[in-house]
Amino acid sequence: MERTLVLLKPDAVERRLVGRILGLYEEKGLQITALKMLKPSRELVEAHYAEHKDKPFFAELVTYLTRGMVCALIIEGENVIKTVRKINGATDPAEAEMGSIRGLFALTKNENLVHASDSPESAEREIKLWFSQG
Repeated sequence: MERTLVLLKPDAVERRLVGRILGLYEEKGLQITALKMLKPSRELVEAHYAEHKDKPFFAELVTYLTRGMVCALIIEGENVIKTVRKINGATDPAEAEMGSIRGLFALTKNENLVHASDSPESAEREIKLWFSQG
């Protein structure tokens, strides 16, 4: 059994898509084992995206994630990392498959509704950041 971190970013919350997005994960048979809503601090988001610190889009990314509420999830299941990333779709909604979250709902590449861990190592690091109280 594998687990991953998923973030429903501020645009997903603002557009009231949380329920529809959660439903897509559940319809695939994945288990949501933790869920919380929060307005993330700058420190949390900077730690989360630390590998992008020196990239030109870093400041914009931090501003985007800290502008409003985020829904953080831990999802578990067989091959969950790969499955969730497939459900989410390509980062650029113009390239995302039509049945994916980004294919259905994302409007721009910069505000693309969701984040999911890209490896088991990233998942464990990110889960510890976002769910530090267990």
